[in-house]
Amino acid sequence: MTRPNSIVIGGGAFVGLTLALALRQGLGDAVDVVVADPALAQRPSRDPRASAIVAACRRLFEAVGVWDEVAPTAQPILDMVITDSRVEDATRPVFLTFAGEVEPGEPFAHMVENRYLIDALQTHALAAGVDLRPCAVTGFTSRSDGVTVDLGDGTVVEASLLVAADGARSALRERAGIATNGWDYDQAGIVVTVEHERDHKGCAEEHFLPAGPFAILPLKGRRSSLVWTERRAEAERIVAMPADEFHRELEQRFGLHLGEVRAVGAPKSFPLGYFVARSFVGERLALVGDAAHLIHPIAGQGLNLGLKDIAALAEVIVDAARLGIDPGQADVLERYQRWRRFDTMAMGVATNSLNLLFSNHSLVLRAVRDIGLGVVDRIAPLKSVFIRQAAGLSGEVPRLLRGEGL
Repeated sequence: MTRPNSIVIGGGAFVGLTLALALRQGLGDAVDVVVADPALAQRPSRDPRASAIVAACRRLFEAVGVWDEVAPTAQPILDMVITDSRVEDATRPVFLTFAGEVEPGEPFAHMVENRYLIDALQTHALAAGVDLRPCAVTGFTSRSDGVTVDLGDGTVVEASLLVAADGARSALRERAGIATNGWDYDQAGIVVTVEHERDHKGCAEEHFLPAGPFAILPLKGRRSSLVWTERRAEAERIVAMPADEFHRELEQRFGLHLGEVRAVGAPKSFPLGYFVARSFVGERLALVGDAAHLIHPIAGQGLNLGLKDIAALAEVIVDAARLGIDPGQADVLERYQRWRRFDTMAMGVATNSLNLLFSNHSLVLRAVRDIGLGVVDRIAPLKSVFIRQAAGLSGEVPRLLRGEGL
C-alpha cells in the first residue's frame, strides 16, 4: 500500500523516469515514487530514434547516476556546421560553424540512441526502489489535502502530487481541464538512421532548405541520425516511396561528402506543431515535458526542455519536503511554474521565428539570414553566448543541470 505522501508520475519515458530517479535520490525512503506507463512492460526498449542531449542535461544524467552506463554508446558533437541553399543548388556554402565545447573537454551536446538511455533509466529506477507500474493512470481526483490516483491495474494510490509526463496528447492534462495555445505547422519531420562510408568526425550539420531544416546528427560509428523537415504532403509521399526512390531523395539532400549513404530501417514521419499549456500546474498536478509544451525541432531542444522542467520541479519538491512543506501545495507548484514558464515561452518564440525565417522560398529572406549568419560567425563572444544558451547553461540553472545532487 502506498503512503498518502506518495508522488505518482504518469508517463515512463525519459522525462518521467529521470524525475523519478531525481526524487528518489533527493527524498530518500520518506516518500514513495510511483511511475505508471504501459510502455514499461516493453524491455529492452526497441525505440529506433536518437536524441541530442545538451551539456546541462548530460550533467543531470551524471547527477542521477545513469550517464556512466550510457556514455560508451553516446557520440559527442564536436563541431556544428550550418548551411543554406536549395535542393537543386550545386554548392552549399557554409555560413556558420561552432566548435562543440562549452568548457575544455566538455562537448556542448551528445547524440544518444533512445533505447540505451531508456533501458539505463529503468534499470537505475528499479535499483533505487522506484515503483514501476506497467499500466496507465486511468483517473484522478484532486482535493486540497491530496490526490487519489486510479491505475489501470486496478489499484488506487493516495498521493500528495500527480505529475503528468504523458506526452503531447496528455490525457492527464485534458482531464484536468488545462487548455493549450498553439498551432500546427504544415510540416512533418522525417526520422531515419543512415550509414555512410566516411567518418563524420563528430560533426553535426544543419542544412536549411526551403521546406525546412535537414539535420545530420552523428552517432557512434559511421552512422548518423537524420531529422528531415518537409511539407506534410511531401513527407507522406517520401516515406511511402520504394527503397530505391527514397535513396535518391535522401542522397540529393544528404550530399556525397560522407561517401555512399544507406538508410537503416524504414523512415518514419511525425507532424510538427507548437503549443504551450495555459498553466503548467493544477490542483495537486504538475505538467512536465511535452505535456506542458511542444516546440519545433529546428533547434533540437524539445527533449532538453522537458529535462529542464524535471530539474526545476525536483528541486522545488525536495526543498519543500526538507522544510516539512507538502510538495503538492499550490505555492510549491507555483514556484515551479514561475521558474519554467518564461524559458519555455522564450524557446517557443525562438524556434517559431527560426522556422519562419528559414523555411521559405524568399530570396530576400535568404539573403538577410545568410548575412546575419555570416556576421555571427565572425564574432567569437557572440558565438560563445549562443553555445552556452544551446547547452542549457544560461539563466537560472537548477542544481541538477549544474551536475549537483539534490
